[in-house]
Amino acid sequence: MTTFTIGETDFLLDGAPHRIISGALHYFRIHPDQWADRIRSARLLGLNAVETYVAWNAHEPERGAWDTTGWNDLGRFLDLVAAEGLHAIVRPGPYICAEWHNGGLPVWLTGIEGLGLRRSEPQYLAAVTDYLRRVYDIVAPRQIDRGGNVILVQIENEYGAYGDDADYLRTLVEVTRAAGITVPLTTVDQPEPAMLAAGSLPELHKTGSFGSRAADRLRTLREHQPTGPLMCSEFWDGWFDWWGGVHHTTDAAASAAELDALLAAGASVNLYMLHGGTNFGATSGANHKGRYLPVVTSYDYDAPLDEAGRPTAKFHAFRDVIAKYAPVPDELPAAGTPAPALTVALTATGDWMPAAADDDGSAEPPTFERLGHLGPLVRYDADLDPAVFGDDDAAPLESTAVRDMAWVLVDGRPAGRLARIHHERTLSIPRGARVTLLVEEQGRVDYGERLGEPKGLIGPVRVGGRHVTGWRATPIDLASVAAAVASGAAGAAGTAPGRIGLRGAFALDAASDLFLDTDGWAKGFAFVNGFFLGRYWRNGPQRTLFVPGAVTRAGENELVVLELEGAAPVARFVPHPVLGPTDE
Repeated sequence: MTTFTIGETDFLLDGAPHRIISGALHYFRIHPDQWADRIRSARLLGLNAVETYVAWNAHEPERGAWDTTGWNDLGRFLDLVAAEGLHAIVRPGPYICAEWHNGGLPVWLTGIEGLGLRRSEPQYLAAVTDYLRRVYDIVAPRQIDRGGNVILVQIENEYGAYGDDADYLRTLVEVTRAAGITVPLTTVDQPEPAMLAAGSLPELHKTGSFGSRAADRLRTLREHQPTGPLMCSEFWDGWFDWWGGVHHTTDAAASAAELDALLAAGASVNLYMLHGGTNFGATSGANHKGRYLPVVTSYDYDAPLDEAGRPTAKFHAFRDVIAKYAPVPDELPAAGTPAPALTVALTATGDWMPAAADDDGSAEPPTFERLGHLGPLVRYDADLDPAVFGDDDAAPLESTAVRDMAWVLVDGRPAGRLARIHHERTLSIPRGARVTLLVEEQGRVDYGERLGEPKGLIGPVRVGGRHVTGWRATPIDLASVAAAVASGAAGAAGTAPGRIGLRGAFALDAASDLFLDTDGWAKGFAFVNGFFLGRYWRNGPQRTLFVPGAVTRAGENELVVLELEGAAPVARFVPHPVLGPTDE
């Protein structure tokens, strides 16, 4: 039986000192057919382990609907890691942050009335216990002392930045051990004294998350973890992007120098990220530290492997550093080749927004949570009493909040837009009989006190100072809408500006990764062969959407675009990604 333990100064593999040199791959951000390629590249970089979060909301988007197939086949992912001869580190949260939708927590969970999030609250603990047991059913038999490859399991995630409920952490440990997890348990926090003190327990091994000033960070970590190995379990080698910002990059040589400093100090490390992948569909999160900042579709992260899994200058710089401290294979991953360049004529199918629900409505507009809707769009409609306008031709529409963007129509005609990123809640609308708001949830906050906040049109809503009631809410299933556009059945034919469905066909000699150029479009969603690529927005910085080759095919392929504000009827696929101006 192979053992992995923590000694006075080192991790111990069968009793011998062992340094972890790991990299993060999030299986839920990578097409399953491309897992093996990314894992192989981890080995060729010289890594001896792969780390992943577990995204609860990917496995159980609806309560009780637990899924471990396809994209959610965590067991297969861990087995592929083992097949490359690599160890695995599993971080099941339950909270993961990761710039992922709702920090990985299911919407059904955070929508429970009276729930005490990330603390010792009965409703929360009951749900978390059930979740962790399901994850550990997968992880436990794959531990290294049972012939598998899992060497570490993390408890919670950066908890010291959120709370200090030691009983909560202790319950997670008890559930973990009772489920048969025998490998060492860790925590991670930023190397700030208060966070390190609040985010762990004496029986857990503390690790740090940082990307610079390695010597200082390790010194602080050692003050709180006086024995055992030092580990940076999130070595930030890049950063994430948000809509309206820049594409964040870090100099390859500077990052490599920081990695060198870590390894020279004898520390273990986990690169965050080795390969970031993509927030396909509507899975991206958001930050809110005074201003709402939704995360873009790409999670390239300026990592050693780019969004398409190709080695970058940072890969080679890191490989040179790792070779000073550990064996590195002679073989290199294949250099990236340009993707096919194509121009595709698109046919417009008209406005794709579904008709309003035919019901009695409710006094206040129901939230996405109340509707049980997991997609990014809901249509809200209400009739207006002429009295709200008085003798005027217009009146102010005021909402408590719009989460996160709303296109406003009066009697079917555009009247304006409200955007949370601009702190907008009020708009002057013209006299009319019905008001419609198409509300987009642009990404659920993944960090801090706003976790789990409700989405949608937040009431009460007033027009002309009067309370508007009778709200009819229509959840929109984008996959169904895209299928209707593909068949030509959605909307009236034409090329009217604004919301418009576009479809087109393109041929490939073989399945291939692609980069869809969105520069000629305003805002919307794109699908290839029915696969939901994600969001695009001229607000930038991201200008291309990654199309994994696994969703394409030799011969004819189909592109569908659901545009919200107006787009040219042409699509272009370009040879390389364009992620926007950088911060360098």
